[in-house]
Amino acid sequence: MNWLIANESMIYILIMVIFLGFAVINKVPSVLHTPLMSHANAISGVVIIGAMIVMGQVEADNYLALGLGLLAVVTGMVNVVGGFAVTDRMLHMFKKKEAPKAEK
Repeated sequence: MNWLIANESMIYILIMVIFLGFAVINKVPSVLHTPLMSHANAISGVVIIGAMIVMGQVEADNYLALGLGLLAVVTGMVNVVGGFAVTDRMLHMFKKKEAPKAEK
């Protein structure tokens, strides 16, 4: 309970950022989704690196921090791989299709 009281302002900021992020992303036109995915991949990459740094500095018996770090790394990797897969699929939609070669 003391932790909640000590970090009350940070919790309010986190809640506001979640709602603000949802409102901003919800208004993005479809044309901008590919660049937005690229930025989301970059942010997830930073999360992965940060989680690995934190996991490297945590005591070996702090299972909560290690578990949360592992969860951050795994979900960040899923987000990065999925983001690149979706971006690649979207970019393939804009490639010109080759005409079939006529046989002699």
